[in-house]
Amino acid sequence: MLYREATSRDAETIARLHAESWRTHYRGAYRDEYLDGDVFGDRLRVWRERLASPAPNQFVVLAEEDGDAAGFACAYGADDERWGTLLDNIHVRPEHQKSGIGTGLLAEVAAWCRRAYPDCGLYLWVLHDNQPAQNFYRKHGASDRGGAFSEPPGGGEIHGRRYVWDTLPELARLAS
Repeated sequence: MLYREATSRDAETIARLHAESWRTHYRGAYRDEYLDGDVFGDRLRVWRERLASPAPNQFVVLAEEDGDAAGFACAYGADDERWGTLLDNIHVRPEHQKSGIGTGLLAEVAAWCRRAYPDCGLYLWVLHDNQPAQNFYRKHGASDRGGAFSEPPGGGEIHGRRYVWDTLPELARLAS
């Protein structure tokens, strides 16, 4: 497996993987009309913008196997004063799940955090009903710090849980 920083040339690949992941895993949380519609076009606009004009604190890593995208992650360093760096996206193609790619992506983000933002933790939001993802994050040292409701793309309301790695030693274990 090759892990590399994404470039603007990867926007379509990442958008396709992102849309596929949402359609597979977010059914019932996001509106069906949105997921059945042009979710790819929506994600493509987002990823073209993110990768063409990246925020100074943005890191996007792509996992590739034999030249094919197997997963990606996107983080924003020191995004929140209290919680630290936001792991905004982490998605692995369904056929590659439980193969270690998610752990590899998490390790890549943790290593980047330790280099670029060593004085803060790492956090993410996961759907309240997504127990497999919550189990994955707990297995890798994150703790549940409560929930909140928000409006996802396409409208409606979702319930998310914030998972947090508070300290540099916790991130060091991820990156080793």
